[in-house]
Amino acid sequence: MAQTAAAGAAPLIIGTKSSAQVKGANDRLRIAVAGLNGRGGSHIGGFGGIKGVEIAYVADPDANVRGRRLKEVQGKGHKNCKAVADIREALEDPEVDAISVAAPNHWHSLMTIWGAQAGKHVYVEKPMSHDVEEGSVAVAAQKKYGVVIQHGTQRRSDGNIAGLHEMIKAGTWGKLKIAYGYCCKPRGGIGNKGASSPPENLDWNLWKGPAVIDQFHANFVHYNWHWFWKTGNGDLNNQGTHQLDVARWAIDNDQTHPVRAMAIGGRFQWNDQGETPNSMFGIAQYPNGQYCFFNVRNVNYNGYQHQVKNEYYFEDGGRIMSDTNPHYFKPGSDKGEKIKLKGGKVTPGGNWASFVAACRANNPKMANGNVHDAHYGCVLGHLMNNSYRLGKKVPFNKKAGRFGDNKDAAEHFGTLHDIMEKGCKVPVDKENYIVGPWLTFDPKTEQHTGEHAAEANALLKDPNNKGFEVPDAAKV
Repeated sequence: MAQTAAAGAAPLIIGTKSSAQVKGANDRLRIAVAGLNGRGGSHIGGFGGIKGVEIAYVADPDANVRGRRLKEVQGKGHKNCKAVADIREALEDPEVDAISVAAPNHWHSLMTIWGAQAGKHVYVEKPMSHDVEEGSVAVAAQKKYGVVIQHGTQRRSDGNIAGLHEMIKAGTWGKLKIAYGYCCKPRGGIGNKGASSPPENLDWNLWKGPAVIDQFHANFVHYNWHWFWKTGNGDLNNQGTHQLDVARWAIDNDQTHPVRAMAIGGRFQWNDQGETPNSMFGIAQYPNGQYCFFNVRNVNYNGYQHQVKNEYYFEDGGRIMSDTNPHYFKPGSDKGEKIKLKGGKVTPGGNWASFVAACRANNPKMANGNVHDAHYGCVLGHLMNNSYRLGKKVPFNKKAGRFGDNKDAAEHFGTLHDIMEKGCKVPVDKENYIVGPWLTFDPKTEQHTGEHAAEANALLKDPNNKGFEVPDAAKV
């Protein structure tokens, strides 16, 4: 099997619904970590510090990174850890109980699916999916093989946020109207890198995996892949996945996907080769009439206001202005009252230990941020992004947004526009917004309907390279 994996063939499906179990004495859990830069180091540190957890493999297509992490992990007591380029080698090991996925976004779902097929539990970094369809396949894989899948949205392990959402859904402040998320953190441009040969230490074919990419350039590795559509999802579904997930978490429990979504934004000032927007306002409406709004704002300026948070707006005009230090503002009041929270229902131990507990219990329901929550939250972002990708240029002004009679959307977009015009000094007479169309979506079929359906449905699934195909949900 190692030979076929190295050749890029699909893995042998060895899992069954009952095969995902922790083996060995004293609840030992052996984990393979895939993707060793950035978040991969956090995964190693998070899981490696839990009693009874063994880092059995580290996997990365970059030989230099792989060697460095192996030395680090072995130096921390995991002396039997092995380093491999291809995660499929670890999946073939019957003594591996779980995998932890911190590879680039375009790999997240496929590794999750492979893990489930091999009977391994999966902790997958956000976003679980790079596109809508592969996320639905991950859901199907979890259902078929019965493994634990936990999403790397750490706020799902916060009992206070869980408790706040339980209060919101109980109607404590009336009916929730808008759940709002912000991903406003400063970033910089990435410049322009010409096509070149990949470095000798990088297995470029394995790094690409399922992503169909014509040529290597140095902006792909090891972080700026986030800002290209074939490998990343922009900050909306990067850092923003956390706040998107929290926003959707507050929506009524019987709601899954939005029925329509749109976005407006642009990539201002940087003049680089990145493709994703650095400024964006997204809006999505659910079947029950509730909305999620989202704000991305990355262009730095003097006096920049950091906002990585969530807010909640109610039908009577009341609002809650934070999820981590929540204060309730009565309708028309500028004075907030601190909310007394009781811890909500979560598996204790934080994101790392809760996953370990779920694996040891062989209980997918214990996952803080299970495969369904992951899919619903990711699709929310994908629909907003896809609207932007289908957008047209419109002059840079407050009236650029096409929100119909939605005064709330116009107001919140207006706030973003003022910051871009007056704070970031985006020239009104020289720049344009990209304004995406309203995309209608059927939550049951997970397909677009109505106007723009053909072009929107084409974005629901990325093409894949041979040997790295995401299977059909029916054949997973």
